[in-house]
Amino acid sequence: MARAERTDDVLHVTFDRPEKRNALRRADVDEITGLLDDPGLRAVVFRGAGDRAFSAGVDIGEFLALDGPDAARSFITALRDLLAAVRTVPAVTICVIDGHCLGGAFELALAADLRVVSTRARFGLPEVRLGIPSVIDAALLQQFVGLGHAKEMILTGDVYPVDAPQVAALCGRPIAPEGLEAAVADLLGRVGGHTRTVVAAQKRLFETWQSTPLAEGAARSIDEFAGVFAADDTRAALAAYRSSLGAG
Repeated sequence: MARAERTDDVLHVTFDRPEKRNALRRADVDEITGLLDDPGLRAVVFRGAGDRAFSAGVDIGEFLALDGPDAARSFITALRDLLAAVRTVPAVTICVIDGHCLGGAFELALAADLRVVSTRARFGLPEVRLGIPSVIDAALLQQFVGLGHAKEMILTGDVYPVDAPQVAALCGRPIAPEGLEAAVADLLGRVGGHTRTVVAAQKRLFETWQSTPLAEGAARSIDEFAGVFAADDTRAALAAYRSSLGAG
């Protein structure tokens, strides 16, 4: 199951099946997608319960229950919708990764805006070993690690520790497990004070830049830049910044 707690405008989502390495079921996917439909959020933090796994990905029982192409399409579409929500929700999304981060959960980590990674994190896309392809947001992997490493990770299905060259660019500077929560608090402090208007605009631009040529992306960014000046919180942020500089 997924456990959700809201503190002010930050939603904390915990994958809470430690006995199953926090494997996800269809009900979890649908529930979390619904939780993200909240315009009042400034940040969403994903964690796994316990110290063995962020999440092992989709529960194998879910795959075994798919009785044909229609059921498979329905399930993977639901997972696609969750990952799209993580990418596009007008709030900063953060994954706190301690232990195994596999399959669909790895794709969720790729879809998130930011990652806080433990020194004992391990990453992999083992789907090929089950006879199914890595799909949807696995397409983002090559942007983090390069096409060569992405092909190796997907085609072998191997699991990689944080110090492996295949995942080094994804992990940044890994943090000792006991320091994870302090690192998350620090990160929330650095991203949580931005206006909702600018975060929403920037998230839309991230999606635009993923799917359009440079010239078109630049043109759309002009519209986003102009659009934020219609919002009161933009004016307030500019005035506050000017005041902080002592400009009067």
